[in-house]
Amino acid sequence: MTNGAMTGTEGRCAPTGCGKTGRGSDKHTSGAKARTRFQRPNGTSELVPFPFVEKFEFFRNRAAVLIIIIIAISFCVLSVSALAQTQNLTRAQTRQQLLQDLDSGQLPESVLLGQQAVSRWPLDAQFRHYLGVAYFKTGDTKHAQEQLTRARELNPADSATHFDLALVLLSQSDYAGAATELEAAIKLSPSSANANALAHELLGRAYLNSNRSLPAVDEFKIALKLDPAIKHGHYNLGFAYFSLGRNDEAISEYKEELRRSGESPALVYELGRSLVAGGKYEAAVSYLQRGTELDAPNPDVWYMLGKAQALAGQAGQAESSLRKAAELNPKDPSPHYQLARVLEKLGRGEEARSELERFAELKKAQPASAGMATGRDQ
Repeated sequence: MTNGAMTGTEGRCAPTGCGKTGRGSDKHTSGAKARTRFQRPNGTSELVPFPFVEKFEFFRNRAAVLIIIIIAISFCVLSVSALAQTQNLTRAQTRQQLLQDLDSGQLPESVLLGQQAVSRWPLDAQFRHYLGVAYFKTGDTKHAQEQLTRARELNPADSATHFDLALVLLSQSDYAGAATELEAAIKLSPSSANANALAHELLGRAYLNSNRSLPAVDEFKIALKLDPAIKHGHYNLGFAYFSLGRNDEAISEYKEELRRSGESPALVYELGRSLVAGGKYEAAVSYLQRGTELDAPNPDVWYMLGKAQALAGQAGQAESSLRKAAELNPKDPSPHYQLARVLEKLGRGEEARSELERFAELKKAQPASAGMATGRDQ
């Protein structure tokens, strides 16, 4: 965090007591007295109370309650002590301590101190900003958004507040809201190139997820100009180009990302997909085969490989890949459609018709609003 701004987004078990009872044992129920088996001289036996066990259970239960009480009292004492200590700090000292707790990752302390600071100085925008950051880092996005929104209202000229509020909104998939905050942050901040590069990168992603691909391309380009080494910069630009149908430019950006960052399952898949869309089927097969090695459980990469193989005239291999895709995702109709076309080419008409019927069944079972099975062409 720099000047209170985050640079990225940052996740018990209930005690159980299971008493097992084996053959010949006595199953205890709630409220039953502890008993032991008494052997008579004639060989018979009977269950009689075992007073020592009763007393032991009694004291053990009391000890557990006492421990809980002691822990609760200790927590209250610590909280009161912390409150008393905070009350003795000046505003500047409180600000410094809160920032120090945030930077060192002491999040519970940050939240507590931030709450106390906001209570003492409710119109201090920076305290609300810091408290919002602390909430967000603990995963409490609701209170984070509340505090950061209030901080923005108190000081609308602070770019860091807009930026951090954008991060919260991005985590909630509120891309339009995040874009508005990032636009304000960029406009207000004449800070370092790297900081602005990240803001432009995030704004591009917000635009892209709002179906605004053209302005997304512009933002990704600005981010790369400000910081050529920005993480995923060429990948994101490639994705934006692909969404616009500019396949050759997408391929170029993906290859540049591959050169800079090395292989990743998503990058290799997207490059292969762009090559298929660009009609470069044999090259696509090569990358997508590598994709199945990097991410074997992913049905999408098997589907795209099968499609590329079919288009490259490799019908036998395509059948195997498409069946794998259908196996990994039985509810997806798309592999069955492609498989029907492959089987038709192989002269297996009856099997092809069976696959088309399966495609139609699965397609019909999909929600009406979902469109095609996976948002891809069949």
